[in-house]
Amino acid sequence: MRVLFRRTLPLACALLAAAVPAAAVHAQDIVLGASVQLTGPDANTGRYYKDAYQLAIDKINASGGVKFGGASHKLVLKLYDNQSDINLSVRQYTQLVTQDKVNLLLGPFASAFVIADSAIAEKYKVPMVQGGGASDQIYARKFKYIFGTLPAASNYYGSTIELLKQVQPKPQTVALLHADDAFDMSVAKGTRDLLQKAGLKLVMDERYHINSTDFSSLLSQVKSANPDVVLVAGLETDILNFVRQSKSLNVSPKMYSMTVGVPSADFRKALGKDSEYAFGMTAWLPSAENKDKWFGDGEQFAQAWKTKFGYDPDYHAGSGVADVEALTLAMEAAGSAEPQKVRDALAKVKFDSEYGMVAFHENGQIFDIPQIVIQIQNDKVVPIFSGKGLLAKPVYPVPAWNAR
Repeated sequence: MRVLFRRTLPLACALLAAAVPAAAVHAQDIVLGASVQLTGPDANTGRYYKDAYQLAIDKINASGGVKFGGASHKLVLKLYDNQSDINLSVRQYTQLVTQDKVNLLLGPFASAFVIADSAIAEKYKVPMVQGGGASDQIYARKFKYIFGTLPAASNYYGSTIELLKQVQPKPQTVALLHADDAFDMSVAKGTRDLLQKAGLKLVMDERYHINSTDFSSLLSQVKSANPDVVLVAGLETDILNFVRQSKSLNVSPKMYSMTVGVPSADFRKALGKDSEYAFGMTAWLPSAENKDKWFGDGEQFAQAWKTKFGYDPDYHAGSGVADVEALTLAMEAAGSAEPQKVRDALAKVKFDSEYGMVAFHENGQIFDIPQIVIQIQNDKVVPIFSGKGLLAKPVYPVPAWNAR
């Protein structure tokens, strides 16, 4: 198979940022195209996807590449920096398909980006596998060319709410705060239903603007409502601002739990001792039980990541690597890199990976991966609850800010 690259004038100078040089592509190479946040407010998370895609590609190539048609094909990454700009991201995915003629697509970070960019995959019938968006809205459109490796946003707090049924004293009231983007609104919608079924009273349900820096008014309402538990869905920068201002106003429920940030070493570094006792969730932790064709297992993958990049992986890294592996195994099953054949093979793919078992529902979303409830204890991420049972003792109720 021959893949040709033509040098074209970019739509904007940024379109060429972080692109893999055309000279790196050879006659039998298979080109995977992506646009991720390498600069701008989402860059801290976007780097996970850049690193995950490249690490997976390097590992697969070192093992002989993608094998079909009696030949081994090397993978090549064609990557653009969308600068955390959705409109630019859409233009870049259009260029990847129509001008760069990439074979297949990997996704960006964040549900809002995936919603917009997957429309390009659907329009041109080029499959995209992504581990950066979890909003239920991604899959509600019944698109045929989008596949995702993050669990449903509507069930992100499912394991946490199961934990709330077991802790003592049992909480009675909950405040739910969420940003106004696609992912966080999906989280909120699903969480309301889960709380009602669990018999927990929702005493506050408030939406705030994404990338907010001032939570003082919202926190005053929380203090007045005095809930046992505060659940927050937002970007990591939102979460950091929220925690800092919670401390300054001494808003001290029995538990804080956040959808993002807590699994990351950056979260603990940014907050220092104020990250202690924070609850969160993750779809992935390094595990020797997760066997992987290329990395050995989840723990070996995590070590390979740390050795190469100098920082620890989190679930963004795990899902990003699984995206590349899914495309690779789908091509081998299809015996081709032709988009329609790969799409049909993705719909049937089922394999063990460092991330866990990967298989997709008819709508393209991964079969359920239960969130693991985690808590920061002594500056470490401690797995607390698997969704089925306790893994470690939680610190609950959490000490008030002025009692630490």
